[in-house]
Amino acid sequence: MAGRYKIFLGMAAGAGKTFRMLQEGHAEADLGRDVAIGLVETHGRPDTERLVAGLDVVARRHIEYRGTVLEEMDLPAVLQRHPELCLIDELAHTNAPGVEHAKRYEDIADVLAADIDVYSTLNVQHLESLNDAVHELTGVRVRETVPDSILSDADEVVLVDLTPEALVQRLREGKIYRPARVPAALNGFFKIENLQALREVALRQVAEDVEAKRLVPDDLALREERLFGSAPAKPIAERLLALAKLAPSSERVVRRAWRASQRLGADLDILVVRDPNAAPSAAEREQLENLRRIASVLGAQLVVEQSDDLVDAVARVARQRGTTYIFMGAPSARRGLGRLTEPAAVRLTRALPDVDVRLVAQRRASG
Repeated sequence: MAGRYKIFLGMAAGAGKTFRMLQEGHAEADLGRDVAIGLVETHGRPDTERLVAGLDVVARRHIEYRGTVLEEMDLPAVLQRHPELCLIDELAHTNAPGVEHAKRYEDIADVLAADIDVYSTLNVQHLESLNDAVHELTGVRVRETVPDSILSDADEVVLVDLTPEALVQRLREGKIYRPARVPAALNGFFKIENLQALREVALRQVAEDVEAKRLVPDDLALREERLFGSAPAKPIAERLLALAKLAPSSERVVRRAWRASQRLGADLDILVVRDPNAAPSAAEREQLENLRRIASVLGAQLVVEQSDDLVDAVARVARQRGTTYIFMGAPSARRGLGRLTEPAAVRLTRALPDVDVRLVAQRRASG
């Protein structure tokens, strides 16, 4: 058995996710359910603080780290308390070192596994696959991300919507941040154009999630059986391959490929081809670890090959893994003798005539 998971999704801080979560927690308590707060961040907002009152709160634990005492959710205490429903705010939060898990979404997984229902909150910019898009839209690189699968695996996603103008007004009234932080926020992340873009992203994300859950594979097979009189043959599976260099720009290629794989219901492989005659630099080793982290978060398979012929290595791996689409970064302008050689994408299309090759443009963040 596992608990049911509801996520309240918003476009930015202050949209009302925690407030809505607490309202629904009170409604469940009024129906006689045992509801407890595992952790809620009120950020000093009076309306939110008032909603905390009347619900049982599991005391936080205090972790000393580098001379500072940090407060974290007490996971063992939550599991021992074992309410029917637990409210756990800010699922993208990174925990202090020394607790059971590095991330709060991992704590939530333990709570759900204990057959406890969970309500939680998330801002759309924390989804891993949207990291590059959010950076381009807002100029802000979000460091705390969560796997997109958390949203797709949730039993219910509730969009807490607010117009950008209303959110900015709340900010000006001091309902989101303390007055000293307001001017910087208005000139940065909370620009109207940024909020409009993030709102559109949040709306589209929820729409895609609803569409993905509308027809599960078994339902599709049953519908086709009714149409054609027998169970259809299993369709040929798509499989995507993201070609990544050991450079930060490749993270965008990987995320774009992952978004495409989700739309196609396909698996994703990430391929790095290294020169066997050159030792990786410290920066390249760090980038390889970043790719391992991203692959783990997205549920993709990272493959590292050593070859002095990029196209030969990519073609070999693509054949081995049954690749149907290849995503790679668009080439930079070629100079000198490089203009006399064929681009790698052209060579790949000739080596793999049955595989689509897509070029991913590199974009600069605006603002």
